[in-house]
Amino acid sequence: MSLPTFENLFGVPPTTSADAPGRVNLIGEHTDYNEGFVLPAAIPQRTRVEAAARSDTKVRLWSAQFPDEAPHAFTLGGEARTGGWVDYVKGITRILGSDPALRGFDARIESDVPVGSGLSSSAALEIAAGRALRRLFTLRLDDVALARIGQRAENEFVGAPVGIMDQMACSLADTAAALFLDTRTLAYERVALPPRAALIVIDSGLTHDHAAGDYRTRRAECTEAARLLGVDALRDVMNVADVLRLPAPLDRRARHVVTENARVVQTVEALRAGDCDRVGRLFGQSHASMRDDFEVSIRPIDQLVELACRVQGVYGARLTGGGFGGSIVALADASAARTAADEIVRTYVQQAGHRGRRLVPE
Repeated sequence: MSLPTFENLFGVPPTTSADAPGRVNLIGEHTDYNEGFVLPAAIPQRTRVEAAARSDTKVRLWSAQFPDEAPHAFTLGGEARTGGWVDYVKGITRILGSDPALRGFDARIESDVPVGSGLSSSAALEIAAGRALRRLFTLRLDDVALARIGQRAENEFVGAPVGIMDQMACSLADTAAALFLDTRTLAYERVALPPRAALIVIDSGLTHDHAAGDYRTRRAECTEAARLLGVDALRDVMNVADVLRLPAPLDRRARHVVTENARVVQTVEALRAGDCDRVGRLFGQSHASMRDDFEVSIRPIDQLVELACRVQGVYGARLTGGGFGGSIVALADASAARTAADEIVRTYVQQAGHRGRRLVPE
């Protein structure tokens, strides 16, 4: 079935377009809302937005992911939550509403970033929409400001208590290097993968939702742990022994965050040294911590990680993203990455019965 063009939908051609990538987090999970360190990279899959300005305050949005739906319409200043994908764009316009340059617009959206796979489909939409509006109305927003607006849209309008890693990654990261980000200061630097290594990203076929209860519970547990420890955020805890006096399960939640922050720094050091074996071990430690201390993995994800670690050419693998489904990331020998990924998926489908798929390498 051929999809309608922008002109088919709205009667005029688009005047601008923008896109943004999804992201995979190499390591540093659930550390961003604890003001810690993360290490994401962009993936090849992207969200694309075509847009044209209107002379009024009406907004019309259409997504190729829901081709049978008519364009969703609303008025600037009258954004109301629907619980659907349009809320991510409505959140952006709500946050930008005080800018006098903003007017109504029509937008057509396409994306190949899989939804619910732990690869930031929502942040990719927020940043792509923000970039399109920045171009359309010459808004004075740099890439960090766009990331902040995207996070506010998701926190304040959508109601998902996410940290800023996803938006920063979708706004600033690329596929050539990882983005070493301090989520407290937003200082960042790019860290190249060793030439002989490549990333593997596999979608488990099991979706998750950051606005759902489990993610929100983990964030609340971290906030309470920090309060009991007398610190502003778990980023400020340097000694793992300090968390052992917390009541269960807060002791385990805090231990994950403290040790995960250390693992991010160690992974950056290992990547710079070209030590792929050490990166693989750190991936394994991170997954075990997410499974046992933070308790955000599920058995099919554990099985996928275990299968990946048994395949020749793979240094290590771990759950990536918020958890409770989603995707895994692995570091592999560059010459073996595609073959290894296909073997992992094939075995996973046979043994787990879920519809996994290789996303990276493409």
